[in-house]
Amino acid sequence: MRCPFCGFEETQVKDSRPSEDNSAIRRRRFCPACGSRFTTFERVQLRELTVIKKDKSKTPFDRDKLQRSITIAVRKRPISSEQVELIVNSIQRQLEVSGENEIPSGQIGEMVMEALSGLDPVAYVRFASVYRDFREAKDFKAFISSLEAVAEAGPLEGKENVKNEN
Repeated sequence: MRCPFCGFEETQVKDSRPSEDNSAIRRRRFCPACGSRFTTFERVQLRELTVIKKDKSKTPFDRDKLQRSITIAVRKRPISSEQVELIVNSIQRQLEVSGENEIPSGQIGEMVMEALSGLDPVAYVRFASVYRDFREAKDFKAFISSLEAVAEAGPLEGKENVKNEN
C-alpha cells in the first residue's frame, strides 16, 4: 500500500481488526520512510454497480459520495459516525444483492430517505431538501406538513384519529 503522505510503496500493517459490523477489515498502517500512520479499510464488493442519474447518464457507484451526503445531513445531530457507516453498509449491501447492476439514483435516494426517517427527523428533512430539490421556503413547509400529517395518522391503523381540542 502506497503512503498517502510521501508516496513510499512499502508501508507496514501495524494492526488489523474487523469493523464494528464485520463488513470490512480496518488496518492501521505505518510508513517507515516518513513515519506517518494512516488507516485503510478492505471491503467485499459483490458486484460492480452503476448509477443511472436523472439525466440518464451513468456513473460508477461511489460509496464515499453516499457516505458524504448522509454525513452532511446528520451534521451537528446526535448521530455517530458508526451509525452513518451502518446505514451506508446496509444500503450498499441491499443494492449489491438486488441482482441489478444498474441502479437509478432515485432508488438510492429513497433508501437514504427511509433510513434517515427512522433515525433523525432533522437529518431526514435536510437530506430531502437536497434530494427533492427544494427551491423555496414553501417547499419545506409543504414537506414538513406532509410529515406532520403522517405522524398524526401514525400507528392508529384503521382506528379513528381523535384530536384533543382545547
